[in-house]
Amino acid sequence: MAINIKRNTKVDSSFSMSSMTDIVFLLLIFFLITSTLVNPNALKLMLPKSTGQVAAKATASVSIKHYPEQGRVSYHINGNQAPVSFDEIEPALNDLLKDEDDPTFSIYADETVPVKEVVALMNIAKREHYKVIMATSPE
Repeated sequence: MAINIKRNTKVDSSFSMSSMTDIVFLLLIFFLITSTLVNPNALKLMLPKSTGQVAAKATASVSIKHYPEQGRVSYHINGNQAPVSFDEIEPALNDLLKDEDDPTFSIYADETVPVKEVVALMNIAKREHYKVIMATSPE
């Protein structure tokens, strides 16, 4: 007397893509977040070239964008796209640097910016006893 045993196991050829889409979604979020942190200076500036680089870390930054065809400049604090007037720079720097032990800010000036604009920012630093770093591109 032989008993015939039949197996009911079949190979399922379907594949669930849900785990793969979760991984791709997480990678997308990771790269979006890290790519915004890579470039703190959002303004496109052609910085002057220099061989000497300073290792000091500035707490705040002021960018000066020059529009030669219009004969004007715009000031931006900490890479913000919204320009501020020159009169607003000193109070804004005071707010940003008031709790710092060694208050330092950097100046990002387009290479076409008139020197008098840069000197005006340096005068603010002198009045408030701040250290200044002039940002440049390496040669």
